[in-house]
Amino acid sequence: MKTLGERIRELREAQDLSLREFAGKLDLSAAFVSDVELGRRFPSDKVLTAMAVALGTSLEELQTFDTRPPVEDMKRITTSNPAYGLAFRKIIDKMVTPEELTKLADRTKRK
Repeated sequence: MKTLGERIRELREAQDLSLREFAGKLDLSAAFVSDVELGRRFPSDKVLTAMAVALGTSLEELQTFDTRPPVEDMKRITTSNPAYGLAFRKIIDKMVTPEELTKLADRTKRK
């Protein structure tokens, strides 16, 4: 599977945009965009949305390539509420697929 940076580069090159041109469209430095494409940095949702628009795709499509594990978020959540730890273990034990988990999350609305 491609990384987020690889997908961004692929879309950028498909539009025949240089790194500098793409960065200029986004009012970002070429160094930052290069770091994103190389997986050294990850853009905020705001920047990723701007990248998606400039590349003619959706934020959701780009997010599917963001393979960073949310480890720090998971640690913080399970520390504040151990029930989350149990829930995560059940998901892993039952070998719930990412697609199944995403569908469940999409159906669930927070109140």
